[in-house]
Amino acid sequence: MDKKDITYIVAAFCIILVIAFVIKPLATGQPVNTGIPVAATTEPIITETPLVVYANTTSIAVTSSPTPKPTTWNQKAQTIGFVNPDTYHLSTNSSLPQGTRINATPPDINRTVYATISGKYGGTTQIINIPFPYWELSYTIDPMIGPMSGPAIVSQQITPTLGNEVSRSGIQGSYGAVTPVFSIQVMDATDPNRIVRSITPPGGIDPNLWEGIKPTTPAVTTRPKYAETAATPTPSNTDPRPWTEKFYEGQRSYYFIINSQYLNSYTIKILVPTKYIGKY
Repeated sequence: MDKKDITYIVAAFCIILVIAFVIKPLATGQPVNTGIPVAATTEPIITETPLVVYANTTSIAVTSSPTPKPTTWNQKAQTIGFVNPDTYHLSTNSSLPQGTRINATPPDINRTVYATISGKYGGTTQIINIPFPYWELSYTIDPMIGPMSGPAIVSQQITPTLGNEVSRSGIQGSYGAVTPVFSIQVMDATDPNRIVRSITPPGGIDPNLWEGIKPTTPAVTTRPKYAETAATPTPSNTDPRPWTEKFYEGQRSYYFIINSQYLNSYTIKILVPTKYIGKY
């Protein structure tokens, strides 16, 4: 091997070393390995000191006041006066707030007959279902006679004594012996032990009073042979028929127990608001 060949071999070997130790590390981002030890460097450690903040505190002394005693009303009406509107931060120039508009259409107060019961004698009716939340029971009666019927005293005649005779008196007329009776018991059909309401004519049954004749205290007139007592009629116009009972419960079934004595007839009507029709 001559000198020229040896030169080529050494040059090729140098090129390989340069590629292995210089070019390849540069291409991969690694430091060049020259075989010389490099002193290791350490990163400085930074120690953070916490910041101390001193807050100024102010102590507030709280004094407890006694709980006020509850005041009781002295049962006297209070008078509420007027104040300046500025007290409530209101402007005196502000307009009054608009209130709720009143509906000019009057409410429907009409009633519709839902069922009727009529007769002369008492008894127990069949069950009827009333699906409405409110209903009324209207009833009227036609009594045969009133209490103590007929003129209480038509006339009273007194015969004065003549000599040794004993005075005698005669009474014309009679007292009635019977009193009309009428009552209604409204029963809950779902609970037969529950009486919803017992109804009797308020003020009793007095046809004379209803017809406008109210007897007053009899006036006695003394005459030589007799004294006559007569009832003075006074018009009153207080016929209460028909009577009406209002029921604010409904939507259930009922039956009625009727007690009737000395009546020509009676009529009971179950009324419901007309506005309910078609809604229940």
